[in-house]
Amino acid sequence: MKTYILGSESSCDDTSAAVLKNNKILANIIANQEVHRKYGGVVPELASRAHQQHIIPVVDEALKKAGIEKQQLSAISFTRGPGLLGSLLVGTSFSKSFALSLNIPLIEVDHMQAHILAHFIQQDELEKDTPNFPFLCLTISGGHTQIVRVDTYRNMTVIGKTIDDAAGEAFDKAAKIMGLPYPGGPEIDKLAKKGDPDKYKFPKPRMPEFDYSFSGLKTSFLYFIRDGLKNNPDFIQLNINDLCASIQKVIIDTLMDKLILASQQTGINEIAIAGGVSANSEIRNRLIETGTNKGWKVYIPEFQFTTDNAAMIAIAGYYKYLNNEFSDQRVVPYARSIV
Repeated sequence: MKTYILGSESSCDDTSAAVLKNNKILANIIANQEVHRKYGGVVPELASRAHQQHIIPVVDEALKKAGIEKQQLSAISFTRGPGLLGSLLVGTSFSKSFALSLNIPLIEVDHMQAHILAHFIQQDELEKDTPNFPFLCLTISGGHTQIVRVDTYRNMTVIGKTIDDAAGEAFDKAAKIMGLPYPGGPEIDKLAKKGDPDKYKFPKPRMPEFDYSFSGLKTSFLYFIRDGLKNNPDFIQLNINDLCASIQKVIIDTLMDKLILASQQTGINEIAIAGGVSANSEIRNRLIETGTNKGWKVYIPEFQFTTDNAAMIAIAGYYKYLNNEFSDQRVVPYARSIV
């Protein structure tokens, strides 16, 4: 049986549409919003306006690339939340209208759960290796840091999360403090390759169980840079590579310490990562290294499925479709996760 799912993603500043045939990707189109770069971060009002401009063209392009007509679609899946409310309203409104016009089911998807299920997207006839249930997934992005126990496609439990700032935000704020361009996380990753990760020591946040906190680390880094500049106005420029490597190390150490603890206490050795920060090369290297030492089976997403994309929304929608989990026209988006 051929099931065609159209997914739409508009939680932040990327407008995306994707088409899946069952669990196989046919198209995944993403329109980026370059307007935010000059502001050093996403401006919500500008983001929602750009989504209004992009959503119909990306859906049209996705359908054309997939080689199907809109009448062949089995269901429309969309990001209900969490995210920027204005941006989510655009995707939600479009998806509700499109599903109603085609008289097909509407499926709401949680953005963070979709990041996890991106591991199950197939791209060709040769089936790729996917996580076995139960598995642990470290989901890391600009707005979220979570350790999730995944028992089935639909049964997920957050066992650890940040109580304040996310790891991705810590990367971006550290980059901004050093005057690096937005988005700062990839810039730190690039420069850290040429630096000494043990050059500077920053305090590792300490939280009970599997929870995280990164606000104190950001403050500590800010004061360290301020003091360094007092002694030498060229402090950042002269030490940029070592600074990037050192702040990156403490963030990744913190992430991995909790993940190791969660694996030990749950007895789960199937370990995955997901989310935009999972594209960081050192996080990937550390996960592979730790997996080898701990006897884990590690799953790392392809780069195209790490950032916000509609393919992950479509795969989450596919599994809901198989279980007849549909939404009605009264559905509204949510800015903070409710699942």
